[in-house]
Amino acid sequence: MSESRLSVASVILPDLLRPGLRLVFCGTAAGTASAKAGAYYAGPGNRFWPILAAVGLTPRRFRPDEYPLLDDLAIGLTDLVKQACGNDSELPAEGWDIEGFRQRMALHAPAVIAFTSKRAAAEVFRCATGKIAYGEQGERLGASRLFVLPSPSGLACRSWDERPWQALAALLAKENHLQINDLA
Repeated sequence: MSESRLSVASVILPDLLRPGLRLVFCGTAAGTASAKAGAYYAGPGNRFWPILAAVGLTPRRFRPDEYPLLDDLAIGLTDLVKQACGNDSELPAEGWDIEGFRQRMALHAPAVIAFTSKRAAAEVFRCATGKIAYGEQGERLGASRLFVLPSPSGLACRSWDERPWQALAALLAKENHLQINDLA
């Protein structure tokens, strides 16, 4: 069995979802390092945890294994592919569960859904990645506002830009959806 298709039990990262979340980050799938660690965004070059702290979405830099603490900040996590791991090019076509994602978002209705790559957004929007701009999107998913961010993966370093992450933090602060300084 290839490393990108580990058994279901060892690959699935549990969703961090509940009603009342201010923000949900949605990725494509767990990377191999994240699947092995049992924690979101655990790859050694991944910028997810550093950028959350840098833009003020968390009071400090969390370790990947501390991802459950995001719930205390009204932040959730999910992926579009829950039963496989690896790079996007390694993910099986049948693994993409867009309808399941839509159902989870309808059930939990976060204020903002932020896709952590254009690929994740493109799968949900059913369009090419080249047609998607970073930042807030004009459409919504139910009542949830949609935001697209550059991938924090170390493999996506050529497209890295922290400005959309800063814009997301500014949007949430402006709307008082997340006042991290009150929680620190």
